[in-house]
Amino acid sequence: MAVSSTSRLLNGGARMPLLGLGTWKSEPGVVGKAVSVAIDSGYRHIDGAYSYMNEAEVGAAVKKKIAEGVVTRENLFIVSKKVPGELFPVQEGKVLVTDIDYVDTWRAMEGLVDEGLVKSIGVSNFNISQLKRLLSIARITPAVNQVELHPYLTQPELVEFCASKDIALTAFSPLGSPGRALLNDSADPKDLLKDPVVKTIAEKHKKSPAQVLLRFHVQRNIATIPKSVTPARIQENAEIFDFELMDEDLQSLLALNRNWRVCQLTLLQDHQFYPFKDP
Repeated sequence: MAVSSTSRLLNGGARMPLLGLGTWKSEPGVVGKAVSVAIDSGYRHIDGAYSYMNEAEVGAAVKKKIAEGVVTRENLFIVSKKVPGELFPVQEGKVLVTDIDYVDTWRAMEGLVDEGLVKSIGVSNFNISQLKRLLSIARITPAVNQVELHPYLTQPELVEFCASKDIALTAFSPLGSPGRALLNDSADPKDLLKDPVVKTIAEKHKKSPAQVLLRFHVQRNIATIPKSVTPARIQENAEIFDFELMDEDLQSLLALNRNWRVCQLTLLQDHQFYPFKDP
């Protein structure tokens, strides 16, 4: 099955491919090549953000592939994000954040939909409490909530809640972020790709551990956006639609949950508009 043919219908009517290319921490100078390889490999979902500081190169690569006739803009699902504040300025060990309420930001985003500037709007790193508050005022239900998800952090309550509200999920750090994220302050040295359960399932299906971890999400209708700038890995990550995990495989992977976050974002937890964990 082709990468581009496997997608999820969002509540606003757009279709989001379940496999995308993540671009966080992809350096300028290499991220454009990664995007080009991904599009050539069948990816039609590119995830980015202003704060990644590489969107210009991502956009240039997309424009080039469109000009080459490899893909049309209509066939691409391109994600961008903007934090309510200028990147992540830090003072005395704390992130300086704006006092703009995300509820007000959401109302402005709804206006972008009304103007036809974007097709779908969503949120990132929202917990159940935040989603409930947002839904209480929202004219447009968030299409997507992008959060950290992998077998060491399965977030079953959040997954169930989003499903009940028809909010799609996108999993970032789906491989447990082997390179470790900058905001990780955990001492846990575990490597999800080397987990014995993951490796056993991979051997059974004659797939790599990474392919199993990505399949774990898409088989449950959760989009996933592994980051890579290595052409061979980008291609390998796309080869997850020719096998199916058995129910026992899924249950074994879900049982690995230890509520361990790669991106703990502890610098934001004390701000009233960023309650990262549900009480």
